[in-house]
Amino acid sequence: MFGNYLIGLREGLEASLVVCILIAYLVKTGRREKLAPVWGGIGAAVGLSMAFGAVLQFGSSQLTFEAQEALGGTLSVISVGLVTWMVFWMRRTARHLKAELHGKLDAAIAMGTFALVGTAFLAVGREGLETALFIWSAVQATDDGWNPLVGAALGLLTSVVLGWLFYRGALRINLAKFFTWTGAMLVVVAAGVLAYGVHDLQEAGWIPGLHSQAFDISATVPKDSWYGTLLKGVFNFQPDPTVLQLGVWAAYLVPTLAIFLGLFGSRPAAPPARRPDTAGSATPAAPAEGSGATGSTG
Repeated sequence: MFGNYLIGLREGLEASLVVCILIAYLVKTGRREKLAPVWGGIGAAVGLSMAFGAVLQFGSSQLTFEAQEALGGTLSVISVGLVTWMVFWMRRTARHLKAELHGKLDAAIAMGTFALVGTAFLAVGREGLETALFIWSAVQATDDGWNPLVGAALGLLTSVVLGWLFYRGALRINLAKFFTWTGAMLVVVAAGVLAYGVHDLQEAGWIPGLHSQAFDISATVPKDSWYGTLLKGVFNFQPDPTVLQLGVWAAYLVPTLAIFLGLFGSRPAAPPARRPDTAGSATPAAPAEGSGATGSTG
């Protein structure tokens, strides 16, 4: 439940912040009459995301075993790619997201109601489809009945509550730090989903090495033990991975996490340079503008 709770919280909060920014901007600029089209676009995006998840779940159950494994493995790899792009994109553009959405909303208002609905639909729909795909892949990887879905639902519910508190001004957190830590944890979860996807493709016969195990510690970490279940649910840990699974997991996790944390690593500010003035004395040069900021939706 925890791993999928994290996915629901992290992905859902992005969508909640987008909704919060759109609604707050219209209210503060005295355009409450435009709220109905925006809510219509948001509702359509949520409906599409839920329908997409239902199609993935019920559509895949009608396939043969090999086809299910091939579909699950392919979508797992795609979802990892999308989530990896998303966590890097969000950190890079988070500080400009508010201004960007305001600009798109102004342009949509000028173009008419249909454009307004489309803007809200696209802004939320992208997050919703990514969330549905990644949650579905993670649920398939854990193979733990309804527990992963319950965790994801609780995460989404928490993100909605946090979004509402942001809108009401009752909650302020450093969004940069929040997205840094949750993004790093999501990269770890994604590595497990990727390894699971590789195993699915091996079972489907698309790639070789299904019977070439890297190690087998099932006796030490039984899959049905509480700690085996915990490791499986949080990290998609498998006590008997294939060589290719282990190699892909390490090849993704190590460099991706290193680059991700490196991008967010704070560097100590250099002392202001001193330059001599015309009288021979030294005066401090103007300091460069800081780039750190605490995220808010106000």
